[in-house]
Amino acid sequence: MQRARWLYVTVPILAAMAFATSVWVAPWWTIGEVTVGPFGSHHCFGGNCRAGGLAWTGGTDLWMRSAIATGAAALLSMILLLAVAGGIAARRTPVLVSKMSLVSIACAIACAAYFVVELPREMPLVLGSGAIAFGLGVVMGLAVPIAVLRRHRRA
Repeated sequence: MQRARWLYVTVPILAAMAFATSVWVAPWWTIGEVTVGPFGSHHCFGGNCRAGGLAWTGGTDLWMRSAIATGAAALLSMILLLAVAGGIAARRTPVLVSKMSLVSIACAIACAAYFVVELPREMPLVLGSGAIAFGLGVVMGLAVPIAVLRRHRRA
């Protein structure tokens, strides 16, 4: 792992950026000029833009809670992946943080799955870049912690 150490540092940082982008910046779905994401919606009508909740979508309370849980799990995964990258950059083997990041990513996957599956289907939704960024964050975020744990198990 020492030869490719900076690759092992870069991948979790990119995954953390993808998680942050998926919940803070990029919409998961768009409906005309309205964007929907885990932390709410954003309306822009006639140059007047404002944030809003998810209650107007007609989703259940559990669905809205899963949206917040998806965002929180993604942000926790972001923090833990940055800790994995920091541990590797410091020439350590971040075993505990790698395990924690895998658990947080698994929780993010479970919450996001419910958030996507139980989405109210009455509206004509278009997939946004936030869901794609979330998927990229999951794939990249799993790679390095699994490599760290496999290396630690061999040693």
